Order: sequence, then structure tokens, then C-alpha cells
Amino acid sequence: MPHEHISAQLILFFIFYGVTGTMALISAVYLLLRRGNAFAADVNPPLRLRRWAAAFFAVSALVHVWWYVFFILDGQPHSASEAMLSAWYAVINVLDCVTMLTTISGTLLSMLQDRRRPVWPVLAAMLPFVALGVVLMLRPSQSLINICFAYLLVVYVAFTIYMIVAVRQYGRWLRDNYADLERKEVSMSYVVALASMLLIIFYSLIDSGVVLFFILHFIELALFVLLLWRVETLPQLNDNSSSSEPVSEPDTPTRNISSGGEAISAIERLLEERCVATRLYLQHDMTLVQLAKALGTNRTYLGQYFSGKGTTYNAYINDLRINHFVALYREAVDAGRPVTAQQLALESGYRSYSTFSAAFKQRKGSSFAAWMREAERK
Repeated sequence: MPHEHISAQLILFFIFYGVTGTMALISAVYLLLRRGNAFAADVNPPLRLRRWAAAFFAVSALVHVWWYVFFILDGQPHSASEAMLSAWYAVINVLDCVTMLTTISGTLLSMLQDRRRPVWPVLAAMLPFVALGVVLMLRPSQSLINICFAYLLVVYVAFTIYMIVAVRQYGRWLRDNYADLERKEVSMSYVVALASMLLIIFYSLIDSGVVLFFILHFIELALFVLLLWRVETLPQLNDNSSSSEPVSEPDTPTRNISSGGEAISAIERLLEERCVATRLYLQHDMTLVQLAKALGTNRTYLGQYFSGKGTTYNAYINDLRINHFVALYREAVDAGRPVTAQQLALESGYRSYSTFSAAFKQRKGSSFAAWMREAERK
């Protein structure tokens, strides 16, 4: 529209539009250039994740720039022919979807650290969309726009299904290898990020009024903040878990535990001697690999042992910690000493009370407060 007809509402929208674009640019520069972590000084995020997230934020900033240029040209009379504007509109929509969906997919896949998942299938899935965009550029039509939108939704649904399965696998991997899951789980992050992917699709292909665009950009800004925070608070999970060579100690179980009860008994004895008796389970952030080294075996045999028992490493360690907490609590009560659940949780191997609370409720079937009231009545 001509500049003299620009409303105050539209001016406010462009200011907010510039804020979201600037936020994306600042986030990209921060992730690429800053060595330290401004969100959590004690966390070292995966380098691959930071790079993919930086690419996503950089692309988001570029998207704001080329759409701003398009809006300016579209508002200038006689600046370009209608056919040229339609072709440009198709080109930037294709660029939007391909670059942003690819980079956000790379960011999401990089959060899963159980194995390296490639991004090229996402790029391959976008090739038909690019072909449709070329046709749309040459022969614009609403029916073709609808086909593009439907295809993007199919890609989105397929990727979402894949991510649901991958996140479940990742959750099992975490529980099989880590005693402390705080900051390591990514389920809620995926809900937020997948919502941002859907927002990209709607924003790119649906014409709406200024009010709705205000809402979309407010959501976009919130998603940028949440995604940046999650990227910087997700720790790099380096535990040398790929190492599976057994050490040659006399009491090391060196065969698959399914081959007989002797190996199972050996691991049970080692766990009792080197984990339970020494209270090794109180160590913060202890991994399956670290426990295996302490036992003189390797993660493969130890993982098979927990799997054969129908449990996980995480459940085993947290059972010991909760039992330790209960023993400390009862000892303090019997001695008449004042206690706080927070302090006892810290002494029982938990870094935070929220993590302890979730573990306690899962194992005792009630909150600590409810359990304590029940214990006092007995």
C-alpha cells in the first residue's frame, strides 16, 4: 500500500516485526561467537546443537529482511509488475519453508544425543515442494497454493511422527545410561519446537490481517526465547558410552548375562560390594559407564543385567537414593533432630528438590508430604 495510507497499527506492527528479526540475529551471533554460556554457566551445550540453532536464528533474521523488502515494494505504486511480485512471493515462500524447516529440523535432531541423526531426509522431502514452487512462480494459481500447503502439512505430520518415536527412544536411552535426568530430557522442548514449525507453515502460506500477524509474531518471539534457553541449558552428554571392552579382572563377568545365573550373581555381588556398600549411588550425575568402571565390567553387560531384571539403570540408582533418604529421615526423627526434605534430598544424591520429589512420588506412590503424614500416624 502507498506510504501515505500506512496506519499507526501497521507502523506498530513493523516495529514489532523488526524486534523479532533483531532478536533472531542477536541469538545467531551469540550462539556462534560467545564461548561461555550466559544462561547456565555450568552447562556445556553440544556444539552441533549450537550451530544448527544459530543457523535457524540466522535464517529467521534473513526471512524478516526479505519479507520486509517485499512489503515495501508491494506498497510502492508502479515499483514492479504484478507478475513479478507474484513470482517473488512464490520464491520467498519456498525459501522460507525450505530454509527454516530444514534448520529447525537440524536443531531438533541435534538435541537427541543417543546417536547422530542425519538432516538430509528432510531436505530430500522438501524437493517436491521446491518443484511445486517453481511451477507456482511460472503459473500462479490458488489451487497450486493449496497443493503446496497440503504437501507441507504431510511433511510436518511425517516428521512429527518420526520425532515422537525418536524422543521415546531417546528417553529410554537416558534411563538406561543416566541416574540424573535433570536438564537432559527434551520432550517439552519438542512440543514447543514442533509448534514453531507449524507456525512457519501457516505464516508462510496463509494471508491474514494485521492483528493475526501481531499474534503470530508475539508467539514467534516467545518461541525464540524458549528455544534459545533450551539450547543453552541442554548439557553435552559425554560419558564414553561407546566403550564396551570388558576389563580383564578375575571377578569380571565377561559373557552375556543371559547365558546363565553365574554372570548375574557376579554382577549382583559387585553391585552390593562396590555400589551399595560404598554408597557410590550418592554421586551426582553418575552414569552407567562410570558405575560399570567401578564394578570392573562394562556398560554392555551391566545394561543387559538391568534389562534382564525388567528395570533401568536410572530406576536402580533412584531406588537406592530414595531408600537412603527414608533412612536418613527416620534416623533424624528418632533422634529428635530438625530436618528439611531439601537438605536430606541433597545428601541422598539429588541436585534439586524437584528431581527428588518426582523420583519419590514415582517410587512411593505419593508425595513426600503425604508420605510423611502417613508415617507420623504409624
